[in-house]
Amino acid sequence: MKTKLLLITLTSMLVCSLSSAASAKDAWNSLISEKALKQAAYAFVENDAALPNVLIYGDSISIGYTPRVREQLKGKANVYRLYTNGGDSGSFIQKMTQMHDAMQDKSVKGWWDFEWDVIQVNVGLHDLKYVVEAKLDKVNGKQVNSPQTYRKNLEAIIAYLHELAPNAKLVFASTTPVPDGEPGRHAGDAAKYNKVALRVMKKQPEIV
Repeated sequence: MKTKLLLITLTSMLVCSLSSAASAKDAWNSLISEKALKQAAYAFVENDAALPNVLIYGDSISIGYTPRVREQLKGKANVYRLYTNGGDSGSFIQKMTQMHDAMQDKSVKGWWDFEWDVIQVNVGLHDLKYVVEAKLDKVNGKQVNSPQTYRKNLEAIIAYLHELAPNAKLVFASTTPVPDGEPGRHAGDAAKYNKVALRVMKKQPEIV
């Protein structure tokens, strides 16, 4: 009787444990902000094992074009993006690590057990901005990352990605121009930072 009761108890505990286990969608939603939950770019992507996997890492501009890329590659690739605004180059590794730690947790039902086939990266627009107490101010603010720091960060990012996804095709997207009158950035700085980035990328011919 005691043995039967023990088996029933253990079975019940196992069923409860399985039913309460977090799903991949739960893990994804726990990463993103309440505001992001309402944006199409941050929608949970159900993985189709028959398709290649694409990751987009970028700032708000990439948030804007992610849904269109998904539509264009529908049936051709699983298109993911970072769970938040990519920000400056100095935050890249931390954000990527946080995302993979959450989504590759084997206790999560439907955890990311796949590899990346393509990773597109864009960082730069948040490196060249000037801020004071988190507010854009190109007159009184301090620049987030100098061109020299930006270069070092890009080199660290490439090394990190080669370790994280050694078989992935890496694509680097250049930074968009800064318009005149932008409160926290100087027009022309994007071109300067793109030159730095392209010099780094030329040393890595495997990067598109």
